Amino acid sequence: MKITKVESFILHVPLNPPITDAINSPTHWGLPGVRIFTDEGITGYGYTGTCAHGDSMITDTIDQYYAPVLLGKDPFMVKEIWDELRFGKMHWIGRAGITHMALAAVDIALWDIMSKASNKPLWQYLGGHKSKQIKAYNTNGGWLNWSQERLLKDISSYVEDGFTGVKMKVGKPNTREDYDRVKAVREVIGKDIILMIDVNQQWNINTAMTWGKKLEEFDLFWLEEPLNPDDIMGHKKLADALTVPIALGEHVYSKYAFRDYIHAGAVEYVQVDCTRVGGITEWLQVSGLAAAYDLPIVPHVGEMGQIHQHLVAATQNAIMLEYIPWIREIFVEPATVKDGFYVLPQMPGASTEVIPKYFDQYRIK
Repeated sequence: MKITKVESFILHVPLNPPITDAINSPTHWGLPGVRIFTDEGITGYGYTGTCAHGDSMITDTIDQYYAPVLLGKDPFMVKEIWDELRFGKMHWIGRAGITHMALAAVDIALWDIMSKASNKPLWQYLGGHKSKQIKAYNTNGGWLNWSQERLLKDISSYVEDGFTGVKMKVGKPNTREDYDRVKAVREVIGKDIILMIDVNQQWNINTAMTWGKKLEEFDLFWLEEPLNPDDIMGHKKLADALTVPIALGEHVYSKYAFRDYIHAGAVEYVQVDCTRVGGITEWLQVSGLAAAYDLPIVPHVGEMGQIHQHLVAATQNAIMLEYIPWIREIFVEPATVKDGFYVLPQMPGASTEVIPKYFDQYRIK
């Protein structure tokens, strides 16, 4: 099999209603990505996720620097291709961020091709077991722009739908308001539902030490992204001082950065995202590294769970997966949760193929 054509794309899917966390207020979810065509008629879809800003820089990287390398290659040589792209012409100016997100899109498309060619869903191609149940936790009701009334209503509805875990955003200018909202949520969901909070990097170390301690009374499952994601030592200090575990990884872009976090004891739930690190290839390396330290994997879903459901199903130390159903309607086989668990995909591939109607409707490039 040979790659015959590489075509980048950008989709902007509207969010209804728009949401807000401590650092973002997107009205659309961006999918800069790539379609990779082969001489055997199989097309792979890969993409990353953004707040619909900077997408053209990702696709420019694919078009100018990755596509020429891919043409004529056998997609089954995915690891060789990964090394050639990772250490190629873009290595000098970027080993994270834009270049890694572009690499992720390409790598995901290659794994999509391989699993399609093998006539297996990606989780099965990777050696996963059909009996594994993937517990879902719901993030879609805890946004900062929700009033407390709506926050409680939405989160209560997800519990009624069968979710046994929910996550809410904190990071208000007045941290006392965060405290009151967390308290209200814990009271309405009861003691048996898992509750996580996500700061989205908005606290400094003093705020995190003070309010992390105060919020422990609500039996939090984890405290997510409390500090700047480059501050490994700050997170280690928190991990040592707090009883609530530290979760992060959404903005950690390489296996080397994860290695340093893990070795320092600065992370306790590893939220590695295959659309932020260099795709599935590097995601598998990070998950193996975490397993060597007996750390659980709970991915951030920059791709809205389409790909990660496969990876979690095929990874022994992956214990749970986030659920945000923003763009599921655009996919041929959308990520689906029933009674609090993901339903394993059955179609060959990585569940990344977009319905042509929506591909055309939301495409801006």
